[in-house]
Amino acid sequence: MAVGVASGTVAGAMGVRPQKVALGPVVGLAVGTAMRNQPPAQVAAATVIAFRTVSQVLFREPQVALVADKVPAERLPFVVPLEARTRYVGTGYIRELAEATGGTYQEATPDVGIVADLDALAGPTFDPTAVAPLVREFYEHTTRFTLDIVPRWRAWVRPGYLLYRALVARPLGQANVPMNQREAQQGVHSRIDTITAPDSPAVSTRGWIRSNALTGEPIYVGIYTTYRHNDRGYVSVGFPLPQANFTATLAPQQRADGGLRLTSRGSDGQTGHYLSYIDANTRDLTTLAVHGFTETLDVYVSNGELYADHAFTLFGLPFLTLEYRITRKPT
Repeated sequence: MAVGVASGTVAGAMGVRPQKVALGPVVGLAVGTAMRNQPPAQVAAATVIAFRTVSQVLFREPQVALVADKVPAERLPFVVPLEARTRYVGTGYIRELAEATGGTYQEATPDVGIVADLDALAGPTFDPTAVAPLVREFYEHTTRFTLDIVPRWRAWVRPGYLLYRALVARPLGQANVPMNQREAQQGVHSRIDTITAPDSPAVSTRGWIRSNALTGEPIYVGIYTTYRHNDRGYVSVGFPLPQANFTATLAPQQRADGGLRLTSRGSDGQTGHYLSYIDANTRDLTTLAVHGFTETLDVYVSNGELYADHAFTLFGLPFLTLEYRITRKPT
């Protein structure tokens, strides 16, 4: 039984998914009990075979899948093909991108939004004319508002996130979400940096940069874009990484209260999360779809105030909700 449980634990841990981690010891215990008079090597082998068979039946959908291998960025409109050219992203990323691409950089661009026009998201599941004026204003003029954040982490993910934060997020200067309310109360400094292409007066790149208001430590740097596919509008948010990009492509949905929901859930071949390696010479993309990660963002008005709830799941398990209270800056 000990050999069965140990073998199942190892096999489950290799599956990474929390459900598989929990399933491994259970299968091992069952096999060990049934084969208590058999040699330990046979018990271990039978445990691994049983676990692999059961997990294949229960978990049919792959959590990671190869989408494309060395293809031009034009073939993957749902990916933001912008990477970090150094090992540190940080709050100066948009300035460095402008220097590398030859665009005109403006820090903390006044009166600009994360999208140029909400009408670009019109489609069968979303009518921009039905959106509350305050919600539209937030998306089209984001810099008019400040955000107070309350992070709500599930207990099961806290140890893993603390390890990720120390080893990855802080050294990288990217995706460093506050761990608790005490950190969040230090305040969030929010700005949108923009790049204007040399041959056009229109803004070509919008980077929403959030950092800790007390320490200046980056929280995240996101590049916001919109595009249309099959008469539907989508929002793609790209998070630059060293020679790579993690993109969340979200589909808009109507809320009955005049709010807007953006979700990565869908089977339209566009929505989802994508990790892309970007070839520095050819600019070709090698992209993985990360099906095990999903998110939903609701922005809505309640009692005349603007709020947002940003919920994340991993392997089907909720692990984080960011609650925002959005207030207008003094004129």
